[in-house]
Amino acid sequence: MKLEVLGTGCAKCSALQAAVKQAADRLGLDYELTHVKEIAKFAQYGVLITPALVVNGVVKVTGKVPGEAELTTILTTAASKS
Repeated sequence: MKLEVLGTGCAKCSALQAAVKQAADRLGLDYELTHVKEIAKFAQYGVLITPALVVNGVVKVTGKVPGEAELTTILTTAASKS
């Protein structure tokens, strides 16, 4: 599973990256996590507000750090489709 955190490196962006890593590890997922800081890439996804989470090329969250339950739902749903 390809996971991307979009953000310029702010505290919320770092918090989202840490939360995604923790949730994916807890679920035992096989994943690749990257932190994309290039604003041009944000535009390619249509993201105007960061942080954002992209799962397998699909924007799932923008402008917030979701809670553990929401992240678990997002990741398990994506894993079941892979």
